[in-house]
Amino acid sequence: MAFSRLLSVLFLLCLWPALVLAKDFYATLGLARGATDAQIKKAYRKLAVQYHPDKNKGDEAATAKFAEISSAYEVLSDEKKRKIYDRHGEEGLKQHEAQEGRGGGGDPSDIFSAFFGGGNPFGFGGMGGQEEEEQEKRGETVRTEIQLNLQELYLGTSLRITRDKNVIKPAKGTRKCKCRAKMRTKQIGPGMFQQFQVQECEECPNVKLVRESEFLTVDVDPGMKDGQELSFFEHGEPLIDGDHGDLKLIVREVSVPEIKFRRDGNDLHYDLTITLTEALVGFGKAIMHLDGRKVKLNVGGVTRPGDVQRIANEGMPVYNSAGRRGNMFVHYSVSFPDKSLGADDAKKVRDLFSKTSFRL
Repeated sequence: MAFSRLLSVLFLLCLWPALVLAKDFYATLGLARGATDAQIKKAYRKLAVQYHPDKNKGDEAATAKFAEISSAYEVLSDEKKRKIYDRHGEEGLKQHEAQEGRGGGGDPSDIFSAFFGGGNPFGFGGMGGQEEEEQEKRGETVRTEIQLNLQELYLGTSLRITRDKNVIKPAKGTRKCKCRAKMRTKQIGPGMFQQFQVQECEECPNVKLVRESEFLTVDVDPGMKDGQELSFFEHGEPLIDGDHGDLKLIVREVSVPEIKFRRDGNDLHYDLTITLTEALVGFGKAIMHLDGRKVKLNVGGVTRPGDVQRIANEGMPVYNSAGRRGNMFVHYSVSFPDKSLGADDAKKVRDLFSKTSFRL
């Protein structure tokens, strides 16, 4: 039985790096897990154009982001790959492709070219020019805040949020839609012509906006910071005859009395008060960390008020960098006795510190 448990632990330890580094393809494209094929295509189109290397020359971060976006789209746009990924994750998908003798991951430029039919979505002026296609009209981007305490940002968490939003619903009758301006020419005399603009519209079924509640699962990764944004593609305000806007959730760190740590970037700071005796002769203590572990502090010798002890790799997880952490800094203050020493005790202390070995 013990041997079986040992094998299980060893297996999990071997699998752990893959689990830590596994990518969330839906989050990469700013999508919820139930995203439709149309939403996946729209998200890829928007992000691929934004981060394309030819529009961000010399920007290595944009190039890396473009590769991530392409990998995510390659999987989620393929029905078979998406089913495997949804059920078994990225590692399961890699194993499946290995069994079929295929390497995972196509060339990002080939995926981009295939998506746009081999054409140039940036117009005739090259990648730095203006887009040839008219941009789709979109609804308003909705921005709202989610409040998280430091422990939730340290460990990561999953939230289920509810929000009221406008939803397009069928209504009675018809309406004018897909209106566009066209130029017309009219002869107003011999050899004289006048150009004027008219609006042409189609007849479409009528629609109305109705308020409905929407439930969203929000995954907060360990190490996220105050002010960081989580994007949900097309979960913003709808636009009749246009695309939905996006939903942006802004992380806000809130203080709670029971959490004694302070954050500074990826580092954690903790204030600890010790007694005068501990300050003089040393001590052994433990701090309860945000994940429930006890961080041991063993200090020998004298600790002065204002001393700071650095504990490596016990700070916040570095966002999106598996295994990396900041540092912890313990700031010491010393608690002195409330009562004055008696004459005999004062003489003993004075005599003790008058010796050469105790002089500061």
